[in-house]
Amino acid sequence: MEASKSIDTLEALIDHDIEQNCGKISNSNSRDLVRVKRSIDMLKVTFEQILIQRGNSIIGPVSMAYEQVFAPYHGWTLKTAFSTALYTLPSLAQVLKKVNESEASAMVQMQNYVTASAPVIQYIENLFHSGESGDVLLGLV
Repeated sequence: MEASKSIDTLEALIDHDIEQNCGKISNSNSRDLVRVKRSIDMLKVTFEQILIQRGNSIIGPVSMAYEQVFAPYHGWTLKTAFSTALYTLPSLAQVLKKVNESEASAMVQMQNYVTASAPVIQYIENLFHSGESGDVLLGLV
């Protein structure tokens, strides 16, 4: 059964996974929520770095975001694959052309995302930090 049909809140979703002892299973709802949080965070850090660096290459910002958000949870194989794929990224100008944005409008949208995503990330982190089991699900202990 889909979680959305049986669980009303994210707190209940996490509690359910912990009660069922399935929170650390790779396809559990809690693990999916962790992945969503990390994906939002990855984009947030990438945008923050693009806004700070103001260059045409996105390799540095994406690399820094990966190192901060995902690398602590990945093994050597995934880290190596990421490092290899990193150099296939297009330039910022190419990305902006694809999405039909000017640099100025993109910078505004990136800042809007950074601002809006921060409380979402914090909210999800707080859900997990509210109990010791949640920290285990996040891989913090």
